[in-house]
Amino acid sequence: MIRTATIFLVLILAVSCNRVKNESDRLAVAKAGDRVLYFDEIPLTLVTPGMSSTDSTSAVQSYIRRWSRKELMALRAEENLTAEYKDEVNRQLDEMRNNLLIYQYQQQMIIQKMDTVVTDSELQDYYVSNLNTFSLTTNLVKALFIKLPATTPDIEKVRKLYKSSDPDEIRELEDYCSRFALRYDDYDDAWIPFTHLLMEVPLESETQEEWLARNSAVELKDDKFTYFVAIREYKLRNSVAPFEYIHGQVKTIILNNRRNDFLQKLEDGIYNEAVRSNTLKVY
Repeated sequence: MIRTATIFLVLILAVSCNRVKNESDRLAVAKAGDRVLYFDEIPLTLVTPGMSSTDSTSAVQSYIRRWSRKELMALRAEENLTAEYKDEVNRQLDEMRNNLLIYQYQQQMIIQKMDTVVTDSELQDYYVSNLNTFSLTTNLVKALFIKLPATTPDIEKVRKLYKSSDPDEIRELEDYCSRFALRYDDYDDAWIPFTHLLMEVPLESETQEEWLARNSAVELKDDKFTYFVAIREYKLRNSVAPFEYIHGQVKTIILNNRRNDFLQKLEDGIYNEAVRSNTLKVY
């Protein structure tokens, strides 16, 4: 273990981005058998801005202790494992190395050669061909939600406007809500889970489906607030999900399928090439 003063001095130099790059000048801070830990291998993230010299030194010393214990355990294991266990470790290491090499090569080939453009027509075609797989697990709504303090002036204006679909009246409502509303969420063009609204406006004793069937526009109150909800459209769970709602999901499925096909063709091509060139021989 090295002295505290030396640790902190080198630490300051390291944090200042002056880490030693010349191998002969590297500072060894611990050695376990023939394994050496150099100071430039200690993560700079151990030291955060504002840390005192005592805390910085303690963090570095703690890292060195952890490294030392781990390396000593590895040395003892290597000395005492039977040949059978060592062979198994080597087998697993070889397998891990191959898996990592294959994964990185696959990612490189995907980036370089796989087509990642998905057209709108492809999305629509896949959606229409697989409608039965896109069943909703939650109720969806297109809705308007407004939350106002109970003392808001001229609240009658909201009662008149929040059910409207007239563009001029909607703009008038938006202007009013920009001045007085605590919340004004217009999901007229986007499907959202009905539960998002329920977090703001609790239902009574009815189920969600019953509530949606009975209500297209409601006003609710409590001691502090007045709430307005206008349901423009809804879709019930177990029905087919709207395309707009699962657009991103459909794209992900198409890209995953394309990726799997690409990787299979890549593997098949490498295999067939090896057979033709006699690189692969099966005895």
